[in-house]
Amino acid sequence: MKRYTGLLRGINVGGNKKIAMADLRKLVESLGHQDVKTLLQSGNVVFGSAKSDQAALAEELEKAIEAELGMSVGCLVRDGADLARIIKANPLAEVADNPSRQFVVFLSGPVDAAKLAELDALARPGDRLVAGEREVHMWLPDGAGETKLTHTMFQKRLGVTIATARNWNTVTKLSALLS
Repeated sequence: MKRYTGLLRGINVGGNKKIAMADLRKLVESLGHQDVKTLLQSGNVVFGSAKSDQAALAEELEKAIEAELGMSVGCLVRDGADLARIIKANPLAEVADNPSRQFVVFLSGPVDAAKLAELDALARPGDRLVAGEREVHMWLPDGAGETKLTHTMFQKRLGVTIATARNWNTVTKLSALLS
């Protein structure tokens, strides 16, 4: 049995798409997954599964949320190796001194470096974007409150269907739950 994290996009933010974590745990268990845990209220679920196709697992979650909760929610699934790789690579380690302002934007597809350079031009002075495999590392020293680098902007400019960000604290906690 392999362990995964499901990353739900845009739930419980600003009163939109409210999903209780107890309901999310029950839903994931109803799909036959085991040892289901949630982290925070922002759509992070960790589970064990005999299945190995991350895209299929994400689609399964999306369909179940639509069917059971009546909401269209984009989902991504990553395994422990993905998170360990992201943490080990940490290209922002030398500049990011506040883990709540360091983010990983998880993407539904690979990063196109040329498109990321265009997006980087919209960043505020001091902000940094670094391409990963299916993620973008982002440092926002002034915080995320005023940035133009939103999920929607990443999706539109990078040509991916889903982009969802987690701060460094959350990424490392999810990784710990997966090990």
